[in-house]
Amino acid sequence: MTGINDFRPRPDRFAAGDAVAVGNIVDSCGVCRMCRAGQENFCSEFPTLTYGGTDRHDGSTTLGAYSREYVVRDRFAYPLPVGLDAASAAPLLCAGITVWEPLRALGVTAGTRVAVAGLGGLGHLAVRFAAALGAETTVISRSRSKAADAARLGAHELLVSAEETEMAAARDRFDVVIDTIAAPHDVAPYLGLVALDGTLSLLGHLGPVALQTTDLLVGRKKLSSAGSGGRPGTASMLEFCADHGIAADVEVLPSAQVNEALDRLERGDVRYRFALDMSDLA
Repeated sequence: MTGINDFRPRPDRFAAGDAVAVGNIVDSCGVCRMCRAGQENFCSEFPTLTYGGTDRHDGSTTLGAYSREYVVRDRFAYPLPVGLDAASAAPLLCAGITVWEPLRALGVTAGTRVAVAGLGGLGHLAVRFAAALGAETTVISRSRSKAADAARLGAHELLVSAEETEMAAARDRFDVVIDTIAAPHDVAPYLGLVALDGTLSLLGHLGPVALQTTDLLVGRKKLSSAGSGGRPGTASMLEFCADHGIAADVEVLPSAQVNEALDRLERGDVRYRFALDMSDLA
């Protein structure tokens, strides 16, 4: 599906009165080249974000996600497919679409060799998507402690980044490496894992990156990134998740415990996403 007006939910999937989901974008200009291509996330005027953004009409700060009510342009409200639980589907509209976008743009399909670096909020969904797409999926982690979780999510194996022999044996092996590591880090070891004409996609840490051009040159390797997604991609992701039973691993907390959630998030005490239940605001 392409084009701003081409999103059509499958009629057999939805019914009047069904729940809707709102992601991290609530509006865009709708007329620029990116918006007309169905990539509202790259809107030339910058998309209006759900919270901390600027309303396009009155200039107020958007307050969604931590509020009882949202102000959202109707085309950015997605019918929630039957079979998707609202709490576990909520992270799909943020972390989910962030990893779905590069997986689809890079043509991941059956037989593609995919590695996911980091098994957190982004990474656990990247593993689920890659495995459901039929890819030969590997998790790269600092230790072997998450091997069981990686297998549960659909990974075929786990590669320990701290083990130099394992990393050396995997050199030039993967068609796509999805890097979800949130902290600044050296990308050279991950570029070394990329196969001929393959791609390293940086999704976790979006700050400055230092690399040697020869790390790209040898093997014609590519470096890319992604963030969120447009309406057609978001709609197709939700339907894919409903078809394949994919949702985020979530722990649901009442909104009154948001500070506890933030404290635990800072300590890394969550697997793999918190969902806030806003009904206590009523």
